[in-house]
Amino acid sequence: MTQPADIRGERLHTARSLAASGVPVLPLRAGKVPFGNCRRCADNACGGRPNMKIPGPCSCPNPCHGWAAATTDLGVIISPTWVRAWREAAGVAYYPGGAGLTVVDLDNAEAVAWARATLPATRTVPTTRGEHWLYQGAMQSSNAVRPGVDIKSTMAYARWLGPGLGTITALLDVVRALAVKEAPTVRPAAITVPALVGSGECPHRTPAYLNRGIAMAEQRITEARSAVHATVYRTFLAVLSTHARCGCLTEAHIARLFTAAQAKGESPRHCTDAWTNALTRLGL
Repeated sequence: MTQPADIRGERLHTARSLAASGVPVLPLRAGKVPFGNCRRCADNACGGRPNMKIPGPCSCPNPCHGWAAATTDLGVIISPTWVRAWREAAGVAYYPGGAGLTVVDLDNAEAVAWARATLPATRTVPTTRGEHWLYQGAMQSSNAVRPGVDIKSTMAYARWLGPGLGTITALLDVVRALAVKEAPTVRPAAITVPALVGSGECPHRTPAYLNRGIAMAEQRITEARSAVHATVYRTFLAVLSTHARCGCLTEAHIARLFTAAQAKGESPRHCTDAWTNALTRLGL
């Protein structure tokens, strides 16, 4: 439904003012969500906006791609395609990360009470059910960091509900820590170290060398961004090819590798299979 002219004008004025102050904006439709992609951008077929997680070639004139469409370009904001969206808009959104801001979105009274007892005081903006707490500095966005609390900063949008009250505070570690997911507690699969051949003396001579090698193997698994199964197998194979025959590889070393693999989502069975396959490959 088309909005009355005065409401449309107020929202467009707000968007232009925010953009002029360096805050990227975009229109929101009913339901407090961005406008859907046009046909050309449907299902991200265009490759996405250049400022999305995976940079793409899209230069669509429509406000497609959600938060990634947010802009400070006045020419875009008042362009014909965006003006059509403003006519239907139910609100104004902005991209906090693009403005160097973090919004702690407190969705109910209990969340607000928790924040007042836990977080550094800063500028607050009343919302329908709670408050937005604004901090100077950008960070990783994350939903449901605790009951009723979301973090909106990079790769997220927030509704513009006014400038708020109070002095904005610099983003501190206590806020950043909210988005850090605790590593799952994993129990390495029970494994039996096969009988190793050789003199039992590590050809690399020092325990420090072995510990450094195990640490590097753990890091290789932990930093895998894709093909985790293959990375785990190749890492196990590399460790075994270096140390399986010298007798210096202990159950504690192997457990460290299994723990790193399971923390990346590998099941105990997959870890055991990868280890067995690596042993077989080496004829052990």
